[in-house]
Amino acid sequence: MRSEKTARRRWFWSGTALITALLVGLGIVGWQQARRDEGSPLAGIWPASRPTFPATDPGLSPTRVRILNVLRGEYEHTRPTEEYTQGVKEAWCADFVSWTQRRAGVTLRNPNTGSWRIPGVATLTEYYQSVGRFHGPDYRPKPGDVVLYSPPNRFKQHTNTVIAVNGDHVTTLGGNEPPNGISINGYDLSTVKGIVGYGSPR
Repeated sequence: MRSEKTARRRWFWSGTALITALLVGLGIVGWQQARRDEGSPLAGIWPASRPTFPATDPGLSPTRVRILNVLRGEYEHTRPTEEYTQGVKEAWCADFVSWTQRRAGVTLRNPNTGSWRIPGVATLTEYYQSVGRFHGPDYRPKPGDVVLYSPPNRFKQHTNTVIAVNGDHVTTLGGNEPPNGISINGYDLSTVKGIVGYGSPR
């Protein structure tokens, strides 16, 4: 009798351990896949949900509205990183800005290569300065403007795009950003550090 109870306990705990291991394994695989494929339904939901893309200000120009529509689409249905970088393995924040601006009909021009893709933040800054669309850090940005960062900003050298402004709070969306690759972040104009300036679409 005792041996039967012992056997049942062993079977019970073995089964429980097996089910637990399977669930943990599935969780890890799902999380890893979501991290590899930002377009996965799990991307940004595992382990935490993503912020909602803000509503578009109705007073914006058609160009700025197009930029926001492209950004919203990439946030909701992210492509493989290689599409933004033309297959180059590199930090891709400026590639993402270049790609989304081009997709919205505001094609940038790399001063070194003539390509639409500007892979470096410094070169992106030079571009905006060269075409007269650069504004210093005291400028009040609008949705559709490109933000250019340097240390001591928490992003270090980085770039992303303004998607909403509410009082002094600026909401941004950029590529190569934690936690989800393409992420919504933000800052307060009154306290932010390390803003080099802004690039306007027109």
